[in-house]
Amino acid sequence: MPIPPGTPRTPEVPPEVDVSASINPTVRRRRLGAELRRLREQRGMTAEEVAGRLMVSQSKISRLENGRRSISPRDVRDLCDVYEVIDPKMRNSLMEMAKESRQRGWWNEFGDIPYSVYIGLEAEAFSIRSYESSFVPGLLQTREYAEAVVHGTQPDTDAGAILRRVEVRLKRQDRISGTDRIASFWSVIDEAVLAREVGGAAVMGAQMRRLLEVSEQANVTIQVIPFVRGAHPGMTGTFSLMEFPESADSTVVYFEGVTSDLYLEKEIDVRRYTGLYDHLRAAAFGVAESRTLITTYAEAYENEHQDPDR
Repeated sequence: MPIPPGTPRTPEVPPEVDVSASINPTVRRRRLGAELRRLREQRGMTAEEVAGRLMVSQSKISRLENGRRSISPRDVRDLCDVYEVIDPKMRNSLMEMAKESRQRGWWNEFGDIPYSVYIGLEAEAFSIRSYESSFVPGLLQTREYAEAVVHGTQPDTDAGAILRRVEVRLKRQDRISGTDRIASFWSVIDEAVLAREVGGAAVMGAQMRRLLEVSEQANVTIQVIPFVRGAHPGMTGTFSLMEFPESADSTVVYFEGVTSDLYLEKEIDVRRYTGLYDHLRAAAFGVAESRTLITTYAEAYENEHQDPDR
């Protein structure tokens, strides 16, 4: 169900937010956390031992190291003392990273966005491989389709919050077709995504045309796993693989949840899901066949919209 007619589409924050202007705090937290973990391991200490020295919980140390929470300069100072970091240049560098990690990303200007960590990672990634089984990936959605998805999946959310989340989703699409294009976005989708009528025939017809349009870009690849393939590995759930330009930033496997999201970075997990994605690509139609199937759905929705009694 789309946004009710007459609802103003202007979000509470001006839309002229520069997506690329600010330092990416999510990536800064991640890099700082990785450096703090390296220092701890270099000292041969466990997270439990560090927590005991600082009289904090072990979970806090883990959250600081995995970059899922902001790190204060005071936290960095205390950890440097525990790890006996005496080089002033190193300490100052870590403190500066802590300050940068506490800055606000452009998406924070739109209020509470539950998947803000993901947006921060997405904004920095040079390659994203996505598998979806229920709806079109957010980076490829039209405004009307996005409105219908957010309204349908979050029925208790007020209209203003829906509009803000849709605006954020559209801002994110600068990574696909804007000035900050990602090097590679590879999307494997189940045919169920095409068959599920979200927002009505007109919305779906336009969404199918949008998929066909972006699939012609050099940085976008779209494949569809058809129903005729039967059971396939992707039926266990959707996920994304994000790779980054800096070698210090490990690949991340991302799963979206209802109340919380999951991020995997261990090499064994990344390797497993990289292999799984290769199986999904093999099960899917090739690019040309996928475009043909999407075109078939586009024409069917357009015909349904023009003549709903057919």
